[in-house]
Amino acid sequence: MIPASLRTLLDDTQGQRRAQWHGREVWLANEAWGELALSLQGAQVLHFQPAGSDGGGWLWVTPTPQALPGAIRGGIPLCWPWFADDHYADESEDKSGPFHGPARLAGWRLDAVDEHEEGVELHLSPEARLHTQLSPRVVIQANARRLHVELITEHVGETPVKISGALHSYLAVADARACRLEGLVGARYLDKLAGFAEGEQQGELGVRGAVDRIYHSNAELTLDDGQRRLRIARQGSDSAVVWQPGDALPEDTPAEAGRRFLCVESANTRLDPVWLVPGAQHLLGTTLSRG
Repeated sequence: MIPASLRTLLDDTQGQRRAQWHGREVWLANEAWGELALSLQGAQVLHFQPAGSDGGGWLWVTPTPQALPGAIRGGIPLCWPWFADDHYADESEDKSGPFHGPARLAGWRLDAVDEHEEGVELHLSPEARLHTQLSPRVVIQANARRLHVELITEHVGETPVKISGALHSYLAVADARACRLEGLVGARYLDKLAGFAEGEQQGELGVRGAVDRIYHSNAELTLDDGQRRLRIARQGSDSAVVWQPGDALPEDTPAEAGRRFLCVESANTRLDPVWLVPGAQHLLGTTLSRG
């Protein structure tokens, strides 16, 4: 589900260009291989639709985004260097900061656009320093077969740092209450709606209402909404976060639009935080392809 105003910008795009959308600079591509829209606030993929995808775009974005400096709900926000309100910085760091960390609110530079016949590869880095010891960058690959996003963290400081994070993918679905997520049978999880109570997935996950769980799993998943099947592969992640708010929608999400997404996230959470030592790197990735 893509907002009408963003759809208009893409329809007016031939090839690649930059434009303004709700006060934000966006990078747009409308090519033979498909469509891609990226916000330079947060290095956030907003839209991806490969050629031949009759069901529309694979990502959902709210039709009523917050004004700046608020974050955009939808697409693939970057949660870095912590997930939710888990501040895993070392003891010398200031542990105050926004929910899901500063990366999704920050300005990012588009450092390189590598084009080829099959698609495009984008490289981005933050405009300002976001952490005293960590340096993030983002790589996005899009073509007619898949969308791949990498969040790479390099330790450029002097002491070990513990981090968490997520690629908070909002996947577009016909109706969240009719979705089935395959690949989690037998996985242990924490249920955030039940005070982080532990459970074990019995059978495939059918979404029938609100869900907010952290699964301890690195398995490839398949989302089936009755009209489309998407494969979700994850890299550098032993946590799969599944979220749908049900009727408790955020203020920036109209009721009808709120039934049109399911978040399935590649993440590092309290179940699998990452320790980085000086000079080390960590890659958190997600790959969406036809199921």
